[in-house]
Amino acid sequence: MNSILLSSIVAVLMGMGVMFVRFKAAKKPASLKKIILPPIFMSTGALMYVVPEFRITPAEMAESIAVGLFFSIFLIKTSKFEVRGNEIYLQRSKAFAGILLGLLIVRIAFKTYLSQTIDFGQLSGMFFLLAFSMIISWRVAMYRSYKTIEAGLKKTNPLQFDEDRKLT
Repeated sequence: MNSILLSSIVAVLMGMGVMFVRFKAAKKPASLKKIILPPIFMSTGALMYVVPEFRITPAEMAESIAVGLFFSIFLIKTSKFEVRGNEIYLQRSKAFAGILLGLLIVRIAFKTYLSQTIDFGQLSGMFFLLAFSMIISWRVAMYRSYKTIEAGLKKTNPLQFDEDRKLT
């Protein structure tokens, strides 16, 4: 089976998994742990760069990071928190699924087009870095938003807010 087709199928399955997790997560309170851990888990994928086939040039790094940061804008705009009672929840966004689907389509189109001129290993390295830079910037924005809302909760409900809250 064609490597580009196989990796595109995996990307679609992962995207569907992200949508499922996101919609399920909106039913439970958000936490710092849920915001911070996904990029940490994803960072293990950087071990791919140990293999020379996946290494990319500084120009390819810059391009991948720039595109990842651009794509993250859409995810940041659709990730808002709300306070329910004394808990912070991630708001459900109807646009999130559409944006994620759109990003997947653009990613597959880019990968198909670029696979004609860039080696599969290098392309994989570029798309990992693109995704990682997108996730990192998105999660940093979520972290900052969460901490702002949490600080507001502490000010408005100092006696009701659990001061011993850890990364739960």
